[in-house]
Amino acid sequence: MNPRHFLTLCDLSPDEFKALVDRAIELKRLQKQGQLYQPIKNRTMAMIFEKSSTRTRISFEAGMTQLGGHAMFLSPRDTQLGRGELIEDSARVLSRIADIIMIRTFEHSKVERFAKYSSVPVINALTDDFHPCQLLADVQTFVERKGSMQGKTVTYIGDGNNMCNSYINASGLLDFQLHIACPVGFEPMKSLTDRHRDRVTIYRDPVEAVRGAHLVTTDVWASMGQEHEQAERAKAFDGFHVSPALMDLADADALFMHCLPAHRGEEISHDMLDDRRSVVWDEAENRLHAQKALIELLLKDKIAL
Repeated sequence: MNPRHFLTLCDLSPDEFKALVDRAIELKRLQKQGQLYQPIKNRTMAMIFEKSSTRTRISFEAGMTQLGGHAMFLSPRDTQLGRGELIEDSARVLSRIADIIMIRTFEHSKVERFAKYSSVPVINALTDDFHPCQLLADVQTFVERKGSMQGKTVTYIGDGNNMCNSYINASGLLDFQLHIACPVGFEPMKSLTDRHRDRVTIYRDPVEAVRGAHLVTTDVWASMGQEHEQAERAKAFDGFHVSPALMDLADADALFMHCLPAHRGEEISHDMLDDRRSVVWDEAENRLHAQKALIELLLKDKIAL
């Protein structure tokens, strides 16, 4: 039987997405109560990192430990991928040894190729195009605080990057309106905005985009691999930053999220992470629980739940 992969949010149905979030909330409750739940003893995750990480590494590694399994960290220096081995060959070898594989890399095509030749589930832990695992945590955080996202309005401010693209996918699956405020030339993938034109609106003014929003979120102006564009992007994104004053224009009970790491004084004001509407620390923690629920889903045929 072909393995089930998680490369974008579109690998889930709307009902599966909602059920996965509910399960993440339940696993979080069990962990907070100190209940031991280890359904994947002796199962191993290979974690391939071509992009550095804090939250992704510790959440997947801690998650596998809490579920009773083991995670192996593999940097480019630790695998033959870093020395030119074909992705297809690495996928065939690793998937004969590990039970599940997580990849954090640059080109989305790398994850797609790896999954094509892997005999075990592959998780996209971030590519230049998509960051679906972060969206699982973001939605979990919103649901915990406010309930269903259906019919709500989300405002994303900043670069039309992998986070923005994943929010577009989420809007289609969970039926919410998405306002995207970005400068000209920094829009998200056109194929996605065209597909979801009934729920996605592009704004050039963050003030207009944020009005009435139930969730306001942003990301850094220059993602990994774009550091050489930092000065140019700082000019282009002048005015596209989130502050408590901007949040005051959103819904009275609006939440603020950021996938982190944040650059205080750039895409956010110095005090935004500490604002009463900020739920970034819950959001970061929920990477752990959302990914445990995802691992459980992808390995359900191999474990006794």
